[in-house]
Amino acid sequence: MKSQTEIVRIADGSGERPSPEIVGAKAANLAQMAALGLPVPPAFVLPIELCAASARGEPDTKQRIAKALSEGIAFLEKATGRAFDDPHRPLLVSVRSGAARSMPGMLDTILDVGCTPTAVRGLIRMTGNPRFAHDCRRRFLESYGAVVLGLEGAVFDAECRKSLAAEGLAGEQALDSEALERLATRYEQIIQDEDAPLAEDPAQQLLAATAAVHRSWLSERACAYRKLEHLEDLQGTAVTIQAMVFGNSGAESGAGVAFSRDPSSGSATPVIDVLFGSQGEDIVSGSRNPENGEAIARSMPAVANQLLEALARLEQDFGDVQDVEFTIENGKLWLLQTRSAKRTPLAALRFAIALVKAGRITASEGLQRLANVKLNDIACKRLIDAGPAVARGTGASAGVAIGRATFDADSAKRLAAGGDPVILVRPDTSTRDVAGFAVSAGVLTAKGGRTAHAALVARQMGKPCIVGCTDLVIDTAAHDVRLAGHSIRQGDWLSLDSEAGTIHLGRGTIVSEAPQAELEEIGRWRMQTSVCHGAAAE
Repeated sequence: MKSQTEIVRIADGSGERPSPEIVGAKAANLAQMAALGLPVPPAFVLPIELCAASARGEPDTKQRIAKALSEGIAFLEKATGRAFDDPHRPLLVSVRSGAARSMPGMLDTILDVGCTPTAVRGLIRMTGNPRFAHDCRRRFLESYGAVVLGLEGAVFDAECRKSLAAEGLAGEQALDSEALERLATRYEQIIQDEDAPLAEDPAQQLLAATAAVHRSWLSERACAYRKLEHLEDLQGTAVTIQAMVFGNSGAESGAGVAFSRDPSSGSATPVIDVLFGSQGEDIVSGSRNPENGEAIARSMPAVANQLLEALARLEQDFGDVQDVEFTIENGKLWLLQTRSAKRTPLAALRFAIALVKAGRITASEGLQRLANVKLNDIACKRLIDAGPAVARGTGASAGVAIGRATFDADSAKRLAAGGDPVILVRPDTSTRDVAGFAVSAGVLTAKGGRTAHAALVARQMGKPCIVGCTDLVIDTAAHDVRLAGHSIRQGDWLSLDSEAGTIHLGRGTIVSEAPQAELEEIGRWRMQTSVCHGAAAE
């Protein structure tokens, strides 16, 4: 796509809706939200063709990308009234991937790009909040170091734990501005010690972040996901650069994910997870246990109502159940992304029936949406003879599962190859474990929420998944796993009931029942469609 301009502007008032085949599904949906008048931060997109050109090794690609980024940043600076590296009103951006089909959590994202030392001083002047400014710097260094420079995230985690231990605190959200400033300085030292090139020019940061997103297209987890989901024909990823809005900016700020209906059970109730004082990667990474939508309603009822209205409007406009990422910045709601929700097979069945009954789609369209769902294999499962539950978590993907405990993706593949079902037990829901998800009967994690990227993947695969089990303690270094005080060894039998959120020791029994009423409804659709087709043929 070599044209006069190689960017597509989002939320610039044009109302244009570009094709996902050109700008990726994420940017296309952002444009649609902006056209609906919903609160979307301004953004621009480098199209998929640039990623494909980079992969082909075309010699002028780097220059094309640099020129497009310069043009796009000029647009964002005008739209926001802020500027890169400005000592008074600095612009920070997120750099996000976006293929033509959704690949949740499989490609890289870098937040807070442009957070130079000058920008930190500008954020303090602009907001009067030094803690927020140093937190953005700390987050940028960690994200840039791990994603762009290829450093092990564990080295930053270890330094953060040292800081928390020195302060006697449980989590980084409790660190004050001085502690965060010291932590950021130590992150800088880690990068220097690794002899890694930390750019303090925001334009260079942006160019390097864009290259990292392009590289992530060929990462092991992304390639494995495309193979599992039969997406090998996709050509590459677009790159969306969006003005940052900050869920870590104060008491009335946070980041969250919301579904317009429950993607696990198929009920009409929205599912909302939020982490206050956080940025988006905190919640989708599954590294912390979130609160639910009631927490927003208690502290910010107007925002809660606005979010519910947005979910209903998006479902109506897109004609499908939506998965929405959002940020609340000082009491203002921003929508960062929407896409059709990944769902369990049972939820897919119930969604189709609900949308047909509501007149949103026809019975023929409902059958098309279920074309890849093995309806005869759908079952409502119950766990019996499992004994009392020893621990509880949050059900992220409905169903029950029985299997031998395993603690990493490679072990899961080896144990599953022996013929026994396995339960993948992990500290959190990381998309790095996608290959382990594929061979597991179920997933259990100590941290994370229903809306983490990896929980979405488990749901899409139809794998029962329980997250945020606080009674699960995993010491990966010592290979020690304890569940409510019980030692769990590799190969021990576990039973999960995701609907109840319960974990049981030993091997229970699964009882299956077909969702008869729903399947009969699908049978009626098929008869109606067949009659209509027959009449049309005559």
